[in-house]
Formats: sequence, structure tokens, C-alpha cells
Amino acid sequence: MDNPRECALDVLVKVDKQEELSHIAIGNVLEKYQFSPKRDRAFFTRLTEGTLERQITIDYVGDQFSKTKIRKCKPLIRALLRMGIYQILYMDQVPDSAACNEAVKLAKKRGFSRLSGFVNGVLRNISRQKDQIRYPDPEKEPNRYLSVAYSVPEWLVQFFQKTYDQKTTQEILASYLEEKKTSLCCLISRGDKEEIKESLRAEGVTVEDGALIPNAIRISDYDFLYRLKAFREGKCIVQDESSMMAARLSGAGKDQLVLDLCSAPGGKALYAADQMQGTGMVISRDLTEYKVDLIEDNIERTGITNIRTEVFDARIADESLFGKADVVIADLPCSGLGIMGRKNDIKYHISEEGMNSLVKLQREILKNAVQYVKPGGILLYSTCTINPAENEENFRWILENFDYEAVDLRPELPEAVSMETAAEGYIQFLPGVHPCDGFFIGKLRRL
Repeated sequence: MDNPRECALDVLVKVDKQEELSHIAIGNVLEKYQFSPKRDRAFFTRLTEGTLERQITIDYVGDQFSKTKIRKCKPLIRALLRMGIYQILYMDQVPDSAACNEAVKLAKKRGFSRLSGFVNGVLRNISRQKDQIRYPDPEKEPNRYLSVAYSVPEWLVQFFQKTYDQKTTQEILASYLEEKKTSLCCLISRGDKEEIKESLRAEGVTVEDGALIPNAIRISDYDFLYRLKAFREGKCIVQDESSMMAARLSGAGKDQLVLDLCSAPGGKALYAADQMQGTGMVISRDLTEYKVDLIEDNIERTGITNIRTEVFDARIADESLFGKADVVIADLPCSGLGIMGRKNDIKYHISEEGMNSLVKLQREILKNAVQYVKPGGILLYSTCTINPAENEENFRWILENFDYEAVDLRPELPEAVSMETAAEGYIQFLPGVHPCDGFFIGKLRRL
């Protein structure tokens, strides 16, 4: 990696133009430079993810020192300023002078010599006047203050406050800025969990047990997943414990037919297939060749055989599967409010109008999903969001409009999970409140 800052600049411009999702863009760069020094890769990751994570705060500060609002600058200059401000405010190990000088060099290298003085002036002013930065008054402008402090759009702060109490809202917002460890699911058919942990520790990885699921572990202090022997050999997959919980609660068992409608990258489908111990079949579907390729990559790496993939639009009814599936997993496209701490660009692109349109899409898919389940079979509905309209309201809509009953989740939940709604057939994990991503899980049985 010749210049980690230049790599970060390219990713930030792509994400800003909505040409690529941040986690995909960052992952592509890390894969390309997988054999570069760990120090450079770590710097690139911290700078890119941190700049995206703190973008609203950064723009608020930058606007106090720039005659042109940050949002009004040219895309490349905007990205350079954001990178520079992030280093000055949040990266103590980087001298302010280096943040300024490197930004100026990149401006000139990319053909913006005439604006290099502007970049230099803004960044040096911020560096010299850090103590004079003004933030919103939490008493006079509470929503504005929370928006800037936690780098979340103000409308979203207001949405959370309408939905949750003040304490819960702040716990959710704070969680988005916390460092996230990587959660892995150890596949029971591929090896012993303790052996996997020992293998990872032998490679210098910090390993701890998960909080909710027996075969979950959390890792940190590693460089590149594919360098880890246990991962490379397919003994584990990347999967948050909330997603594992959804797959576990589906109850997929031996010799069953399981249909996973929106499956990529295949975590729940693989979890189910693993629990089925090589019997039955999991049909793992998604909308595009690209998404199905992600599932197939995981299948190939793990070597699990009782699973097959199909490119299929879940909005289209497949009459050949009506009444055939023992379990249907409907983990549907959603606003992603539960995983914003992992995918920072979600909060800049989502809108209330967009969330409302997603409810319509979810119901369009659910109208088909309910028909695939055989009598007595299970429909597992889940999302990675914390918006009641996409979650509880959809769950109740199924009960009101189709021949389904809610399944009491209490007998199946670990002791660490205690929620009143479990008796009603659903649970809602909240980031910052529970030890996992924000996630909704609802379980229904066809009558």
C-alpha cells in the first residue's frame, strides 16, 4: 500500500458519490493490499471508517473555519478536508502538520493545485484553534447537540426519541461510535470450538466467547481474515450473534427443507445447514448473481453440502414451492438502523420516506413467504433494523392477514436474553442495550 491516505481518499470519494457501499469499498482495498504492512492497512482502515463515522461532526467543525461549506466543495476536496479534520481531531498519533501537508500534496497530485492553499488554510486554522471550536448547546438545542456529538442526522435523532426513551436513545447513538469486534460462528460440523479458539490464539488473535450463542466467538487484533487458518479452512463464518440467534430460533432440523429468501452472504442458511448435520436441504436465494456469488464463496470455503443457491426475486411467487418448506427464513431488505455502527454510510442515505417504502417491499415479499410454509411449518421473519414499522407492525400484519400463530420464544432463548415480548413471538435487540447488533426476530407457525 504505497499511500494509505490516497487509498482512503479514493474510497471516500466513491462512497460520497454512492458508487460503492463503504464496507465493500474498504474490503476491496484491504483484499488488494492484503500483503502490505499491517501498519499501513490499519491506518487506512481507521482513517476511512473513522472519517465516515464522524462525518456530520467533521462537517460541523469544518464549516466554522471554511468560507465554503464542506458539502458545497468539490467531491475530492470535500473528502480531503474530512480526512484532514478527522486526523486533527481524532488521531492523536498523527501530527497535525502531517495531516495538513499530506492533504496539500494529494490535492496537487490530483490536479487541484489552485485549491491546495484553501485546503491548507482550513486545516491549519482548525489545528491552531481546536480550543475555540463551538458545539451546539445541549440545553438550548438538544437534538442538534446529539446529532453533532454522535454524528447522526438530526431527523434520525428525533425518530429515535419518538420511538425510545432518552436513556435508550443515547445508548443506541453511543453504540454507533464504539469499536466493533468481529463475531464468528464456529460451525459444529467443521470442528471443535475450543480447537478453533486455540488455532486463532496461536496466530496472535485475541479471542473471547460470545455473549448469547454457544458456538459464537469474538476476535480482535488480527490483520486479514483469510490469513487465519481456521477461517481459511471454513471452520467458521463471519456472523453477528443476532443473526445466529435468528437462524437458531428458526429451529431448522434434520431432513427438513429450509428456504432462505434473501440470503446473501449466507450466514443464516449456513447456520441452518450446519445444524441439520448434512441432511435435508437449504435453498439459499438472492436477487442478483453478485449476491449469490457471495453465498457460494462461503459454501465453497466451508464445504457444507446440504445447501444450494438460486438467483431469484423474492417479490415473484414461486408456485412450485407453495406449502413445501418446513422452515422459511425471511430476513428481508430493511433500513439497517441496527447495523449503522458497522456500515456507516447507511445513516447518510436513509430517509423516512425510504423507510416507509421498505415496509411496502417487505410486505410484497411476505405475501409470497407465507405461502411457501407447509401446515405446521415455521416462518422466521427478521430484519437488522430497529424501526417498529418494519418490525413489530409487519409481524402483527402477518398474524392479522394470514393463517399463522405466534410461537412463544421463551423456551428457546438463552438465559442472557429476557424480553417481555418473547411470549408474543418476537424480540427486538437494540445496539448499545444488548451485546449484539440491532435486530428483530419474529417466529410464526402456519396453521
